[in-house]
Order: sequence, then structure tokens, then C-alpha cells
Amino acid sequence: MPHLAEPATITSPIPLSPAANDEPLTPLRFLQRAAEVFPDKDAIVYGARRYSYRRFAREAEQLARVLQARIEPGDRIAYLVPNTPEMLIGHFAVPLAGGVLVAINTRLSRAEIDYILLHSGARVLIADAEILASIGDPLASVGTLEEVVEVQDPEFGHPGGHVASGQVSYEEFLGRAADLDEPVSWHVRDERAPISINYTSGTTGKPKGVVYTHRGAYLNALGEVFHQQLTSASVYLWTLPMFHCNGWCTPWAVTAAGATHVGLRAVRADRIWELIDGASVTHLCGAPTVCTTIAASADAHLVERPLRITTAGAPPSPTIIETLEDLGITVVHVYGLTEVYGPFTVCEYQTAWDGLDRGERAKRLARQGVGMVQAESARVVDEQGQDVPADGTTIGEIVLRGNNVMLEYFRDSRATKEAFRGGWFHTGDLGVMHPDRYIELKDRAKDIVISGGENISTVEVEQAVVSHDAVLEVAVIGRPDERWGERPVAFVVLRDGHAAGADELRVHTRGLLAAFKVPDEFHFVAELPHTATGKVRKFDLRAAAVHA
Repeated sequence: MPHLAEPATITSPIPLSPAANDEPLTPLRFLQRAAEVFPDKDAIVYGARRYSYRRFAREAEQLARVLQARIEPGDRIAYLVPNTPEMLIGHFAVPLAGGVLVAINTRLSRAEIDYILLHSGARVLIADAEILASIGDPLASVGTLEEVVEVQDPEFGHPGGHVASGQVSYEEFLGRAADLDEPVSWHVRDERAPISINYTSGTTGKPKGVVYTHRGAYLNALGEVFHQQLTSASVYLWTLPMFHCNGWCTPWAVTAAGATHVGLRAVRADRIWELIDGASVTHLCGAPTVCTTIAASADAHLVERPLRITTAGAPPSPTIIETLEDLGITVVHVYGLTEVYGPFTVCEYQTAWDGLDRGERAKRLARQGVGMVQAESARVVDEQGQDVPADGTTIGEIVLRGNNVMLEYFRDSRATKEAFRGGWFHTGDLGVMHPDRYIELKDRAKDIVISGGENISTVEVEQAVVSHDAVLEVAVIGRPDERWGERPVAFVVLRDGHAAGADELRVHTRGLLAAFKVPDEFHFVAELPHTATGKVRKFDLRAAAVHA
């Protein structure tokens, strides 16, 4: 029975726009609406904690009032928090206060975290107690930082109390709202104002701060609602880190649908399957390594209800797509980068593919596809910026343009200008355009192997190797070679209880690829090095190959 004494609506001043037919776009509207339409519905589920949409919105307002009292519009507020309710609330509270959210990768080193805090000029850091215990007090080394707010998670064994000075608990910080009566507005004056800054992985240099706007986040979130097929009946499991491209804008998308968020502190196969069954999960997102974790789990079984996995970060192999389909799971393949708010293209399913055999259909589903509904069409261009033939063979660079391309690199005009040359965002990814106008990623420009003047797609080689029944995961890199320039080398993780040698994998791969594409070496490893977002750290493997 609803608590009728509490109003369903939330506070909001009169809209700032003077025109009845022009309201600046912002994803803040999604929570405002959800709290009005679904006030008593479960918005967030995390262990034993439950937040209705009414409570979700009110806590966002509380935190926004506290932040608003101590920052100027446009100031940066950093978060170093896993996928807990506080991280989700921050996606609304920070912009509601007029601030800019900087969600930091929770797996970074102290030096990397300090760099991002300094570069962004963050004034407040809201951080998880376990992480603070491991990195120490950032106040001592980050001059712009004024306060650290510690988020305790006692339900999972993290009681807090790790910062000696300038630290306050999240509950104490939130409690300051009781002394504040300044209202916050769910409306914005400028839809092109920054809403967040997301830092790239920095694998080829210092991380760059990618600036998102309210308008871009709003449109990208709606694209996610459409392509993930989210409704108010959906239950979304947070396997994708919210620090990565703001969770592909899904914090705002799931809220727009009025669906339920299920928090997940760490990606573990047993816990994922427990929640798929126990929390009635219908949707989740993640890199192909998350798909592999789910499919290879000892707990894997045919799902009892429809489950839709949206995957990106690296091309999923047709083999893993087939495996998940055998479990009753639908795989949606998208492609994008931090600079385009996460997903930009989607492998839109065609009913004509129903008549294809499973292997050929899985190959179609492994392509990166076409522009999403909120995006423009992707192009594949040569070095002169001209479109390559749509023959599925000629390789060029993938370039993108549209409303969900970043505003800029924060404090880096030179890199911004270089990325936007010719009026398009240059991804640095190499791909082909198929006759049906679906793009297919072949490699990062830096990952392509050039052997004897021939380009070898590491993605193509990886998909051939992983199609062997004994292979769980594989990564292919180029190793310098005096005769050929470079030769491919494979690092292989075998499935539990399976065995295969280099000769067996070499014969298998030679049956699928031209001989010059077959790796010269196969190194068997217990696991591959991954980034926090599930991408293989190929630069680590290159170093290992050189010293092998």
C-alpha cells in the first residue's frame, strides 16, 4: 500500500526556458519523470537495500543541494565508486547541482587517479571506503581537492574510516542538506553545457578527458532505450562499469524507461547467475569478456525468461554468440568509443538472416553494423578521406559524426582539432564497409599486423582460433620479424578440462585462413590481461612477446 502522505512529485522550479515550444534537453528529466510516474516502484536494488523512484529522486536532490552550496556551476565533482547506489545517484545529483561528473576507473593506480583529479580540477572526491583504504589520502597530493567523501558499504565488508583529514562520511555529507533550503532545478539553461568528463584509458599516452553534454547524454540514452528494448518491466544488471562512458549512458536510459537497476559491486560469474535467476534480470551490458564469463560459468544454464546482452568493447566471436544463444540469451552487438558516449552503431538484426545457418548468422551478428537511431551513418574512408568501396574487403578508417560525438577533449584543443579533422571524428579503428552498408571492425590502426606488405586483421585471426572447441579466449598481436616486418603471435586461454597444443591450433586455423595469417607462435596462458572495461591489454602482450 503506497504511503499516501508523501506526494509523488518532486520539487522543481518553473522551467527556465521562456518559450513554450523549446525546452533544453537533459537526462535529468528522466529521473524527474520516473519519480512522478513510478514513485513507489523499485528503482535500485543492491543486496538488501531498496530504493523506490521517489527515494532515488529525493536523495539526488539532497546531495545536489549540498554540492550546490559549495561549488560554482561547471565545477568538477569526481567519483571513485563501484556500481553501488551512490554511483547511480551521482549521475543525477552532480549535474542537478550544476556540476560536472568525473567518474574515475576504480582499478587505476594512485598516480593515475591523482593525474585525473589534477587535470580535471575536481574540488570534491566521493570515494568508496575499500578503494580509499588501498590508495590512501589523495588530499595530500591533489591541490585542487578540498574534501573527500567516503562511501561506506558495510553490507559487503567495507565499514570506512580511512581518510584522516578533510574526510567526511557520505551519510554526514548528505545530512548537511537538512540545513539548506535552496531549491535545485531539474531544468538546464544550456543543453550543450558539460554534464560529465570521461577519461580515456591512456594506453598510448596520458588519459584524455572526453566532455559529454546534457544534449548528447539525453539523445544517447534514448538510443539505448530503443535498441536495448528497455521498458518499465525491465530489470537491468550492472555488469558494465558506470565509470566507463557513464555506463554507455545507461544510468540515464534505464531510469528513462522507469526500469529497475540492480547494482553489482564486482563481476563474478556465480553472483551474475544468482541475480539473473533471483532478481529476474532481463538486460545487461558488457565487453565480450563478460559474455565469456557468463557462458563459461559452471552455473550457466538455459535462462527461464528472455535475457538480452548488449556487448561492445571488442568484436565478439561468432562462437561466443552461438554459445549464448544456446542458453536462450539474445546478443546485441554495438560499437563505439568513449568519444561517442559509448555505443554509436548497432548490428541491426534482419529477418532475412533467419534462413542462414547458425555459423553464418553468427558472423553477421558479429559485425559492428549501422548507425543507431540517435546517430548518423558511419563511414569507412581512405587516407584522403574518401569512402572506400562497399565490398567488405577494402580496409579504411571508421569515421563518425552526429549528436553523440563528444564536445571536446578537456583542456586539449590540439587533440580535439586533430580528432575532428575534415568535420568527422576519426576513431583510429580500421574496418570495411559491406555491400549492405554494415561496417565491420578489423582492428585498431595500431593493432593491425603488416606482414610482408599484407595487412592481417588480428580480429579475424582471433575469431578463427577461438572457434576451436578447446579455446576459451585468445588475443593476437604482432611481433617484429626481420624477414616479414611483423608476424602474428597468439596468446591462448584454454577451457577448463580441455587440452590442445600449438600444432593442433595451427592446423585448425590454417583450415579457416590464408596460410600467411596463421600465427607463428601460440602461447598458452592462464588468463589474458584486461582493462577494467574488459578490453585486452595488448601492449602488455606485445612486451611479453618481445621478451619471450
